[in-house]
Amino acid sequence: MNLGSFKALGGVYAVAKLLAEQWEAGGRGKLEPEDFLNAEVKNFAQSITYVCASAGNHGLAVAAGAKLFGAQSRVYISQEVPGSFESRLNDQGAEVIRAGMTYEESVAAAIEDAALTGAVHLADGSWENYTQAPRLVMEGYTVVAEELREEFESKNEWPTHVYLQAGVGGLAGAIAYMIRKNWSVQPLIIIVEPNSAPCLKASNDAGRCVRVEGIVSNMGRLDCKEPSMIAHSILQLSNVEFITISDDDAIAATNYLDKQGIPTTPSGAAGYAGLSKLLSLQSQVAGFLPLVIVTEGAL
Repeated sequence: MNLGSFKALGGVYAVAKLLAEQWEAGGRGKLEPEDFLNAEVKNFAQSITYVCASAGNHGLAVAAGAKLFGAQSRVYISQEVPGSFESRLNDQGAEVIRAGMTYEESVAAAIEDAALTGAVHLADGSWENYTQAPRLVMEGYTVVAEELREEFESKNEWPTHVYLQAGVGGLAGAIAYMIRKNWSVQPLIIIVEPNSAPCLKASNDAGRCVRVEGIVSNMGRLDCKEPSMIAHSILQLSNVEFITISDDDAIAATNYLDKQGIPTTPSGAAGYAGLSKLLSLQSQVAGFLPLVIVTEGAL
């Protein structure tokens, strides 16, 4: 999709699945993959608007999916989201609305919009009585873990440690689920969060979803103060460890990866920052072979 982040796997897939459900609910029969770009389906989709809040990448994925299938999109972003994301959202045909100073305030605005307008709310976070759409988003992310499994099996070479950065936890939950479900060699999984937004660690410690408070982090796509309920539930059952990193840790990791020819952002480099922070401890493990996923390109 040329969107520059893993989010394309989730948002576009979720738009397709939700569109298919609406199509089939009208007694039109099952949509096959090759049907989605047909004129009849696109005409049907014209009347549908998908609305979401985003720190950037999820909104791009939803907007791209809506544009691809002929639907409309409306994306709420906070005042802290860079203008470059607003421009890219516009390029994907999205109506962009700035609401609030935080991601959570943008989410509230998107929920209100959907209730008032009848738009389809397509969030990547989940909470009580709201799980279907974010489950589909996370289902899209599982492709990453499955492709990795196929490669590791073909080489018979498996990572000992997997570092997964997390905001609300969609990617971390999806990858951890697939690792525990069907990887034949099991690694240690470490969830990496900003130290100003450790909502998954706090929720794990509390045994329930909790909100955390903290300053705004330079890891903008990870700066989420409340977790996805689905992600929290998965991670509680997945035998994972948690680590927090500072903004300085993330900048150092970004600079290092850039020098290696992997341009990214503090959000995209957070997994590597977690590895760097723990390297002196975990590199002592026999056969130490860490896996890091760089989740977005440079903005």
